[in-house]
Amino acid sequence: MTLPILIAGGGIGGLAAAAALAGKGIASIVLEQAPTMAEIGAGIQIGPNGFHCFDALGIGAQMRETAVFIDALRLLNAQTAEEITRIPLDAPFRAHFGNPYAVVHRAQLHQLLLQRCIDSGLVDLRTQATATGYSQDGTSVTLHLADGAVRGRALIGAEGLRSPVRAQMLGDGAPRVSGHTTYRSVIPRDAMPEDLRMNAATLWAGPKCHIVHYPLKGGTVFNLVVTYHRDALEAVSGKPVTNAEVAEGFEHVHPRARAVIEHGRDWKQWVLCDRDPVSRWTDGRVALLGDAAHPMLQYFAQGACMAMEDGVALAVALDGAEDVEVALTHYQDMRATRTARVQMNSRLIGDYIYHPDDARAAVRNEIMQGMSPQDWYTQLTWIYKSNGLPLEMGGI
Repeated sequence: MTLPILIAGGGIGGLAAAAALAGKGIASIVLEQAPTMAEIGAGIQIGPNGFHCFDALGIGAQMRETAVFIDALRLLNAQTAEEITRIPLDAPFRAHFGNPYAVVHRAQLHQLLLQRCIDSGLVDLRTQATATGYSQDGTSVTLHLADGAVRGRALIGAEGLRSPVRAQMLGDGAPRVSGHTTYRSVIPRDAMPEDLRMNAATLWAGPKCHIVHYPLKGGTVFNLVVTYHRDALEAVSGKPVTNAEVAEGFEHVHPRARAVIEHGRDWKQWVLCDRDPVSRWTDGRVALLGDAAHPMLQYFAQGACMAMEDGVALAVALDGAEDVEVALTHYQDMRATRTARVQMNSRLIGDYIYHPDDARAAVRNEIMQGMSPQDWYTQLTWIYKSNGLPLEMGGI
């Protein structure tokens, strides 16, 4: 009997991998440490490369019914409220990249992936399964759990930023604390100032700070994300905070931008972390995926897309593979350079587009104000036009 593929972690990346493997007829066991298969957080932006993955995973139609198709990506000067640039997401954009750009609630995406796994009949979903490490014997791998163990043909560590599988494999310590503090809120449409109810992903960029908002759930609510470079030294995840704490330090931004903070409710705080890119994600029959492999800052809005691309690539690599270790190395080689480029660009975007001041901001404005939609298409082709797989390899 062929052993299943073990997937530690039941988030977006882990479920995408399981769904992709099922599409190739490969059985898997997803082991999630939480009591239920669920996703925390609010909205995420999905570029065309994410929709390439949805199509490959067989959930493209459902995602098009669920997502909110915004009209543009807008960059505003947080201090003057003037528009710096706008990328229209209309028919020419979709034609160039082969798919749309949209926003969606994390929980909705997670639920579609979960249902796809259930419907496949090839995914065994297990909760309250906390990974502690692994061992392998050349023919199989065992994932050790807090209360037992499970054996498989290969193990995929998809447990996120603080992956125990990565800790054993690479031993590279704690993630890098960026110092950037992010606050998130979701508010009803009627609570959003009327002049800010734009059908766009709107970014207000200012010195050491930025504000992002866009509609979710058919436009009935708005997702709010406020970030300030507070030089935080310790990681924080989902801590409730007051409006006053969120607003601290935003006195220098335009009143229209500040209004977003004033209208937010039930804010929660995160301190952003990432890691430097690495070129090795495999150890024999074990490989990493998503944030366990390449955690990145939020500034490129590509974390979920990169994890889904990983899942698609993994299934392509393992399809019909006789040597699992060679297949996992091939998966790593397909993904490592592309994801490293996204990690590095995410840091640069934060420094030079989202948060610059003075001369650096002036350079940003001059360059971006002179860019046409076609210029943006050219700049973004490498990330949006494919899912990172060689064209000859196909999809799921």
